[in-house]
Amino acid sequence: MRLLGAVLAGGRSRRFGSDKAQAMLGRATLLDHAVAALNPQCDRIVIVGRENGPVAAIPDRPQPGLGPLGGIAGALAYAASEGFDAVLTVPVDCVRLPANLRDLLAPPPASLAAQPVIGLWPVQALPLLDALLGEEDDRSVRSFARRIGARAVESDVDLPNINHPSDLDRFA
Repeated sequence: MRLLGAVLAGGRSRRFGSDKAQAMLGRATLLDHAVAALNPQCDRIVIVGRENGPVAAIPDRPQPGLGPLGGIAGALAYAASEGFDAVLTVPVDCVRLPANLRDLLAPPPASLAAQPVIGLWPVQALPLLDALLGEEDDRSVRSFARRIGARAVESDVDLPNINHPSDLDRFA
């Protein structure tokens, strides 16, 4: 299975108060940490929702401001155009991942129960996601996961959730 890794980095960081992707943790940005954590799991890595970064950057789909689903849709569309079978998504503040994440979530579709934005999504799910994004009601990742029959997978790895600058201190 050819797997594209996608760091979702297009959020507005309202709770964080500044650009979360550029926040420093040690000597690297959160974006750099997320790319490094995802890199061993995938054949190629992209950043979604930003104009530039340490790897190729692609836009949200169909437009910015749709939350994580816009980033997942952008990654799935890119993956389809590049011949990938699936996309492994992580949020920009995910500085640590289970070492076996790819195997843990295989086969797609699946996501982590505690953080469903960390998911393994088949490229074939793009039309269903496009339809969901066209609706006005529930645009949550959990709604998308239910719609495509994704499994919610448990993990014993304590995953970071960095929503405020003070959260960085716990991971420094």
